[in-house]
Parts: sequence; structure tokens; C-alpha cells
Amino acid sequence: MNVWIVNHYAIPPSMGGLVRHYYFSKYLQKKGHNIKIFTSGIIHNTNINLVKGKELFKESYQDGIEYTFVKSRAYHGNGIDRIINMIDFPFKMWKTLKIFFKQNRPDVIYASSPDLFVAFFALLFGKRYKLPVVLEVRDLWPESIVHYNGMKKSNPIIWTLYQLERWMYKEADKLIFTFEGGKKYIIDKKWDKKISLDKIEYVNNGVDLAEFAINKDKYKVSDAILENASLFKVVYVGSIRLVNHLSDLVEAAKVIREWGYDNIVFLIYGDGTEKEMLEEKCKQENLRMFFRGRVEKKYVPYILSKSDLNIVNVKNSGLVKYGCSWNKLFEYAASEKPVLSNLPTSYDLICNYHFGESKMFNTAEEYASAIIQFSKLSTSEYEEYCNNAKAVGTYFDYTILTNEIERILEESIQCKGESR
Repeated sequence: MNVWIVNHYAIPPSMGGLVRHYYFSKYLQKKGHNIKIFTSGIIHNTNINLVKGKELFKESYQDGIEYTFVKSRAYHGNGIDRIINMIDFPFKMWKTLKIFFKQNRPDVIYASSPDLFVAFFALLFGKRYKLPVVLEVRDLWPESIVHYNGMKKSNPIIWTLYQLERWMYKEADKLIFTFEGGKKYIIDKKWDKKISLDKIEYVNNGVDLAEFAINKDKYKVSDAILENASLFKVVYVGSIRLVNHLSDLVEAAKVIREWGYDNIVFLIYGDGTEKEMLEEKCKQENLRMFFRGRVEKKYVPYILSKSDLNIVNVKNSGLVKYGCSWNKLFEYAASEKPVLSNLPTSYDLICNYHFGESKMFNTAEEYASAIIQFSKLSTSEYEEYCNNAKAVGTYFDYTILTNEIERILEESIQCKGESR
């Protein structure tokens, strides 16, 4: 197959890494397929701009994968600049796809959202040139805007986005959700009369176990607390923003200190708008919670190998009734350590595979008690969680998930051919 992957935010691993499509490309290539990723020249959440001057795009091999970086307007944060970027970028993407189409027609377009607009243009391009298009949904837009930003569904902009979303789902040849409740979402919206449930697939995120093992041995960090085997180390890796609600974890750490459990320490790896405020609060309270800042992805396996308990901390949202696709969860599983989540979800992987606990904590004391309980597990109880985590890493290895993506892409080509 000749596959075009279109994703506004397909960042190569060496640049920070929204890596889902990198790994699919890596293993599809090993199966003999030709893969090209089309993405933005502006690397999200960085000051990196790979397309400068008047050129429309720049081709580059990154981490062994062929990328086409398309010129994009610079932006910072989530303000008006980013909105303009999201409106302007799809037109540049269309021009780029048209140039490459004349050189080498793809067999299938694999478009991923968010954002909706780039995926919409990729779908239009496929329809214009009679190409099969597989549409992937990694986040529910505009549903997530309604839940997290408090906008009403009756808002004209939100209403319009819902109509766009429904049309895209209807017109795509195949529809992939990265969370298990995709079909339920379609049914809840009462769109199932227009959108065939038979074309809906579920392929979650995952982990490259071979790469994880290599990086764990090759890329180490020097940290006395992380290396201290006498401490029970609770580790969080990820963004530190309002949606992550790490203030709850800080309050739990405060209770743990008041209760005298000095052997329990917290290590926080990541960055975001809440980091400075929370770090200052921990210093003032003299808590055993240490903020290590953002680390390159290659160091995460070693860090997690030294953890005793990995944390998922998320602000509650009605969207969890459709499941979750947290990238960190699969790296946590690969570390073969238990996971504690403060937010149970439908189709809950942590509970279903029994490699940790998912609980709603009404108080800081409840949260603290759950952490302490893990620190007091017997060896056999703790090892059971670890073995189950190892199994999850195997189930969601990108080599396995790529087989599913290959099947879906091939079926979309076959179905398109039969419909002509």
C-alpha cells in the first residue's frame, strides 16, 4: 500500500512526540508499505518552525520516517493565533497534497483528528480524487469543548461543528476511535441511522516494547531520590494543567505527610500552566513532592522502571463514559508497575486488566489511603499487579496494533474498489 497519513500534530519522537502515527508508520514500513506523514511545520507546544521563508512545505526523514512538514502560521497557547492557524493550515495542506498527488497517487488517506478542519479537508481531497479515506478520532470535538470550556451545545459555532463532525463520520470509508466507546457515542448522538456502525473500529494507543526496553537501559537519569530503594516512589508523568487537576494529588501528599508516612515520596515529570503554582505550594508546605520538569521521551522508561506506583490524575468529565486513550497508561504498563487513577472510566483498562485501581476520591484522605494501601501490599499482591501490567503492555504493543491498522486500511481500499 501507498499510505498518506494526514495529522496536524504528528510530531516526531525526537521533537517531543505525539508518536502514534510514527509507530504505525515504522511497522507498516517493515511490512513493505510506503508511508508518508503530512503534518504542520510548526511543532506544537514548542518554538520550532521547520518551514521558513516562502516555501510551502519541507520534506525530511525524521527518526527513519518520511515527513512532509507543511507551512503553518506561528501561534502560542490556545488564543486567537491558534484559531487562525487551524483555519489557515488546511488550505496549505490541500495545496501540498495536490502537488504530491500528481507525482504519486496514494492508495488510501489516513486522516486523524483533532483538529477537525485538517481531517475535513483530507476527507474532501479523498472524495475529490476518489480515494478511500480512513478517519481517526483521537478526541471528541466539539464534545470536549462543551465539557471542558463550558460552551453550550446551542451555540451557533458549536452547532456547526457538530454538523461537520457528523458529516465527516458519515462520509469516511472507515472510522477509527482510539477509545472503546466510539459506537456508543454515535448511538447517543442518534447518528446511527446515518452512520453505519459496521465501519467503526477501535484501536487504542500503545507502546513500543522493544524501544522501551532499549531506552530503559540506554538513557538513564541521575536522581538520588529516584534511585533510593528504601523509599516508596509515586510517579506522575505528563502535562501539569488545570485539566490534570494535580492539586488533588498535592492535597493527598499533604495528608500522607501529616499521617507520618515519610517513606512515601512523589516525583512529578512534566510541565504546564499549573506547575509553578503547585511547586511553590509544595515547597511552602514542605511536602515530599518533587517537580522534575519536562523530560525527553527516551528517559521515561528508566524513570518508570524506578517507580513503585504510577499515577493517572485527571479532572472529571462526562467524556469518560466513552473510555480513555491516555498515552501514558501504556508506558506505565510497560514499566510493569501498578497504576492508580483518580478517575474511573467506562471500559476501564486499569480495572478490566487488574493492573491497578481506578477510584473516585471524595477527599484527600481517601486519595492518601489508596496510595498508602499500595505501599503496604504483600510481595505476592504487588507482583500480581506487576504481572498484569506486563500483559497489558504486550496486548497494546504497537507491533500488534499495527496489524489492526493494516487490516483497516486494506479493507477501506477493498470497499472503495467494490463501490466504484
